[in-house]
Amino acid sequence: MHELINGLIMNNLKNGILERMDDSAIMENMHAGRIAMTTDSYVVNPMFFRGGDIGRLCISGTVNDLATSGAIPYALSLSFILEEGMDIGELERIVKSIASTATEAGVRIVTGDTKVVEKGKGDGLYINTCGIGHIPDGVDISTYNAKENDDVIITGYMGNHEVAMVKARELIDFDIDVESDVAPLNKKIEALLKKNVDIHCIKDPTRGGVASALFEIAEHSKCETTIQEDALPVHPGVRSVCEIVGYDPLYLANEGKYIIICPSGSTKDVLLEFGKDAKVIGKVGKTGEARLLYETAYGGIRRMGMLETTQLPRIC
Repeated sequence: MHELINGLIMNNLKNGILERMDDSAIMENMHAGRIAMTTDSYVVNPMFFRGGDIGRLCISGTVNDLATSGAIPYALSLSFILEEGMDIGELERIVKSIASTATEAGVRIVTGDTKVVEKGKGDGLYINTCGIGHIPDGVDISTYNAKENDDVIITGYMGNHEVAMVKARELIDFDIDVESDVAPLNKKIEALLKKNVDIHCIKDPTRGGVASALFEIAEHSKCETTIQEDALPVHPGVRSVCEIVGYDPLYLANEGKYIIICPSGSTKDVLLEFGKDAKVIGKVGKTGEARLLYETAYGGIRRMGMLETTQLPRIC
């Protein structure tokens, strides 16, 4: 274990703090004020899938959660639970993916842990992370902050990650041109905040998808939100799978998308930052009652709620 940590792991992740190997990391020059903290565990199966792997997923998921509060990620912990007999080549590939994604996100891994469980009891590798970051002065972003007449934005295609996992597990036997959207998004949020773009809510629509995330915002902000069917961005490959298998893209998991709720005066800046696939999909209506409404392409209205059926397990 000593050789594994000091060789493979440290050679890829060293940054001036991690290699000290103290039992707790000492971080200097951390900004005073409000601190955001999150933790997550990653058990995705399989560990490698089209568009990403468990390493890219664990860094992206952690920094994306921090950025939903407007926090600038500062440092992460990283804990491996390894199954006895795991292929060292696969582990090296994952560690390199972690290193490159952390560089992309501009965050350091400052402490960690490694444990081994018996063969047959760990399914290769599980990862746990903890992330901390600081929230700049004047930033107030929360799922409790949606306001009447705010625009509802999705930053790209919906459901790519879950469909990529369906394909990776060979649950469908036809070819689809869909990759997981897993990616760190914190730099885009940081860029918007540096320009003083007013944002009320950011939500990461992972398990339960866009509909569940929007329903949670509606509950927290006590507001009525309406989304339009013909405004929803869905990749053609995802749409094909949904039509054949019966999935609803609004309830499929994403790992590189945000729901952003902001005043209409901020919408142009948000769309420019996230690119051509970002779309306004709805509007926040009156406050007082938590409701999520879905307007069909033919003008019908129906209520939506949280995901009620069983979702594909171990997608993150």
